[in-house]
Parts: sequence; structure tokens; C-alpha cells
Amino acid sequence: MGISDQDLDHLSELLFALPHDNMPMTLSELDGYITGILACPSAIPPSDWLPHVWGETGEANFPDAATAETTISAVMAHYNSIASELLKSPWIEPIYEIDQNSNDTLWEPWIDGFTRAMRLRPEIWSDILDQADEEAQSSLIFLMALQDVYEGVSKFSEEEIDALDVEAPDLIPNCVMSILCATRPEVVLGLKSTKRTQARNARPGRNDKCPCGSGRKYKQCCGAN
Repeated sequence: MGISDQDLDHLSELLFALPHDNMPMTLSELDGYITGILACPSAIPPSDWLPHVWGETGEANFPDAATAETTISAVMAHYNSIASELLKSPWIEPIYEIDQNSNDTLWEPWIDGFTRAMRLRPEIWSDILDQADEEAQSSLIFLMALQDVYEGVSKFSEEEIDALDVEAPDLIPNCVMSILCATRPEVVLGLKSTKRTQARNARPGRNDKCPCGSGRKYKQCCGAN
């Protein structure tokens, strides 16, 4: 079970309570950041990534030990929740911000968080970009193009940027899925193996189609064993 809406609201409040002049992460930025950390094929310890959550200086300046413990625990709980959900499915549900005036979906903070995670291990992500399959490469290039749009350095036309702005919220989860297939294949393959095992345990009729997806009759496929 994922983290509750109440817990997310509490986490958002804790992040908002950090000193604003230090530019701490928002909930959406943190969500993208943690997803990027977990998408990296090399484990990144909290000592490397946690200080960036607090802001530009890496110092949280908590008012007291109790606040420090509560905030760090809430951040780690969200980390563990995303990690747990990725073990169930590589299809993520990004936490986007919503413009209170226009009600538009703001994907930019999430993308900024994800790409900031990539910058923690630039050599690894550079190798992935060079060696991954075409789908994963295209997905990485697309996410980096979105970051360029966010930073105002994109070479796209205004019409192209407007189109990206509309499509990005739906395309981002697909891109992350493709990237995970390249960077965390053990997770994706493990899920496929689990589904196949579940299909074997379903015990359909011998003349029914095998639920493993092979297209053959059960008695000629998984049922043959």
C-alpha cells in the first residue's frame, strides 16, 4: 500500500516549513527526485542525496531535533513508498503541482527533481544514454528536453513548447517506464516472472488459451508440465 494522501500533505507541510531562502524542494520536486534516484542502476545512499532536499546549501537548519527527526522520517517514508511501488509496477504516478489560478497541471517541478537526481551520477547516465536501446534513449532525451523547456533554454518554437506542455504529464510515466527497462531490468523482469508464475497457478481448462500470453492452448504450454 502506498503512502496516504494525509501523509503526503504532512510531508508537503514539512518541506514548506524549511527556510524558503535556501530553496528547498517541494513535494513534486521531491517525488521526481526520488524517482530519478531509484531509476539509477547504481544505488545512491541517503548521505549523497538527502542534503539536496533541504536546499542549495544542503543545510536544513531545523529548529530542533524533533523537527529534524520528523522531517527526515517523512522524506524516507516517501522514498520507501516509491521503492515499494516500483517493485509492484514500473508504471509510476507522478505527483504534479496544480496551478491554483488556471487549474493547469505543472509537470515542471517533477521533471526538475528527476533531472537533479540524474546529476548526482552524471557518468552513469551518460553511459546509459550511449548504450541503452532506442526507446530508452528517446525517453531520456525527451525528459532532458522538458528540462530545457523548464529552464527557458529550449530551441523548440513556442507552438512546439505549447504542445509539449499539454502532452508532458501523460508522456512522462511512459518515458520513466522505458528508462526503468534499461536501468533496472531486474525489477521489470521480476514482475514479468511473477505474472507468469501467477498464470501457471491459475490452472485454466486444458483447452483454454494459456494465461501466460503465449497464444497456445494451456495443455500445450504451461499445462504440459
